[in-house]
Amino acid sequence: MPGDAAGLAAAVAARAVSARDAVAAALARIAAADPAVNAFTDVTGDRALAAAEALDARLARGEPAGPLAGVPFAVKNLFDVAGLPTRAGSRINREHPAAGRDACLVRRLEAAGAILVGALNMGEYAYDFTGENVHDGPSRNPHDLARMSGGSSGGSGAALAAGMVPLTLGSDTNGSIRVPGAFCGVFGLKPTYGRLSRAGSFPFVGSLDHLGPMARTVGDLALAYDAMQGPDPEDPVARARPPEPATPTLEDGTGSLRIAVAGGYFATGGDPAAFAAVGLAAAALGARSVVEIPEAARARAAAYVITAAEGAALHLDRLRARPGDFDPAVRDRLLAGAMIPAPLVERAQRFRRWYAARVAALFEGVDVILAPATPCRAPRGGETTLVLDGVPMPLRPNIGVFTQPVSFIGLPVAAVPVWPDGGLPLGVQVIAAPWREDLCLRVARALERAGIGRAPVAALP
Repeated sequence: MPGDAAGLAAAVAARAVSARDAVAAALARIAAADPAVNAFTDVTGDRALAAAEALDARLARGEPAGPLAGVPFAVKNLFDVAGLPTRAGSRINREHPAAGRDACLVRRLEAAGAILVGALNMGEYAYDFTGENVHDGPSRNPHDLARMSGGSSGGSGAALAAGMVPLTLGSDTNGSIRVPGAFCGVFGLKPTYGRLSRAGSFPFVGSLDHLGPMARTVGDLALAYDAMQGPDPEDPVARARPPEPATPTLEDGTGSLRIAVAGGYFATGGDPAAFAAVGLAAAALGARSVVEIPEAARARAAAYVITAAEGAALHLDRLRARPGDFDPAVRDRLLAGAMIPAPLVERAQRFRRWYAARVAALFEGVDVILAPATPCRAPRGGETTLVLDGVPMPLRPNIGVFTQPVSFIGLPVAAVPVWPDGGLPLGVQVIAAPWREDLCLRVARALERAGIGRAPVAALP
């Protein structure tokens, strides 16, 4: 049975494989692998088998299959799933009534033929880069179960790396698709802010939240991304979009693209292997120029201020009523955010506008910028300190040192897993101007075809 979504959908559409068998195989793999990995918090087996049988019946009648026919997928548990409480990694939310219907992106994937098999573990309220949840236990890295999966979409990355499903959905506020993509060795796409509907998802920071797909191939990312696009009147951040570019397909390569490497801030403060991964990607693509993203350190600081303040405002009533039911590390960061003076938040927002204009100017001279996704490989579970440039730093916030300055202004990014020296994977960010996800995906595909970007299924015990 094909391991990628595109191949499986083609086999199901041709009736070489039944959708029921595809879903049953995924459920069996989840049952075998998840006790070790802990990626899933809910498995919707009965729903999935019923949907698969209905799809097989439609195919038998000669009806269209959809581009993701029979593909099992799972979603971070901040997406609404009909019949389940939307826990968002928290203890408090699981006491809420069950969702009455699925999130918009879940409905769109199912309209394309994909079949939901469950909801995935995540950091509490998405305020996490580790994948360690005090309520549901940590999601573990399938390539080394003693290490972190990354967060906050840790279950989304781990389920893919373990081969449980070929497609997952995550969210990314400050790096929560790109970090688990790097640690677990899978591909991810953080689209432009506002590109994909957020209707039916639990928020973290309204002005920074993105939703997007994760997969083991670039082709599968593109299939899922295409299936989820389109306006949605219920989207809380619907934005006016420019016309879709008349772009070449993924097959057209990168020969005409101006590809640069991010220097300065993005070339220091990490392990040598993180920069070696970017160097491998740059060499494969023929990237020769280096650009410096202006004031990236200040951008990260401003993103930190806005994240803490907006996150605290969202959870203030819960913090007052049930402080003991939070992960203490999340609670303390939210409480600190509640005490940030308003003038500092306003200053961060004004800087954000300045920074967006300066980065936009960079894209007048280049099409794509490469940068590391994380400063290191996946740390061991339970670690709390990260050493950057010889200086011990708190691990939980500083894993996002290279991702926060990018999502701060909503740029699209493809996360590409790279294995620079045969050890555990690292990630390379492929960054483009707003609304140019097509360029991110083309470069990611070129790296995949060159053998630089790859997402093998882990050999679990």
